[in-house]
Amino acid sequence: MTKLAVVGALNPIALQLGPFTVHWYGVIIATGVVLALWLSIREGKRLGLVEDVFYDYLLWALPIAIICARAYYVTFEWRYYSAHPSEIIAIWDGGIAIYGAIIGGFLTMAVFCHVRHINMWTLLDVVAPTVIMAQGMGRWGNFMNQEAFGVITTRAALVAQHLPNWIIQQMYIGGHYRVPTFLYESLGDLAGFAVLMLLRHRHHLFKQGEVFLTYVCWYASVRMVVEGMRTDSLMLGALRVSQWLSVVFLIAAACTIVYRRRYHANLPWYTSLFVPEGSQKL
Repeated sequence: MTKLAVVGALNPIALQLGPFTVHWYGVIIATGVVLALWLSIREGKRLGLVEDVFYDYLLWALPIAIICARAYYVTFEWRYYSAHPSEIIAIWDGGIAIYGAIIGGFLTMAVFCHVRHINMWTLLDVVAPTVIMAQGMGRWGNFMNQEAFGVITTRAALVAQHLPNWIIQQMYIGGHYRVPTFLYESLGDLAGFAVLMLLRHRHHLFKQGEVFLTYVCWYASVRMVVEGMRTDSLMLGALRVSQWLSVVFLIAAACTIVYRRRYHANLPWYTSLFVPEGSQKL
């Protein structure tokens, strides 16, 4: 992992309090998590889930997801980190992989729901739209750190996309302007959030679990396309890890929807799970 020289970049540090440094990367991710928690709690109430379910899950999922996200990134950049072991924990400089966080969060939810006797599909449906929203917001942390960029381009090409100057200038990395792939993925994620939020409450549209599975299909599609534009992808030999993982997740989620529809026709509709206002099941 090579740190490129930066000219005219925005300051990645939001606040300096004596020896403590607050990075925009962390501020943006924390904001996304808080907003996702708030939206999940609101939706959870419609399904009779008490607030503590979400606080308790987040208490376990957040640190595990961060550890998994960093471990995923370090694993595929081991050539660099084996020579710089002191930087392995330096997540404030960036370098956490979203797929690592998703895998960690999913495994944590599987155990959490088993222990708490909660239907995992229901909880996944509740949090899925908020997760893709947080992912879209998180890409702006990459923007502040000048990560997740694409191939070399020209300023004229960026201006032609009607980008504001502060984004264009931040894309000047290592002596060249770069394609803002962080922006493309962010917009794709936020569009997915909007679609899921608009359609989630449509009657007879989503079966239980399909809000989550649709999220997987949407995000995997966005990531598969955008990853092909990036020049800082995590690689396994000649393969872009996240791109191929996206293909696997997309096929698995789509096949799961088809399988459940065909062989479990009695699955409840998502909206049929709503409980009367003021009623709570868990």
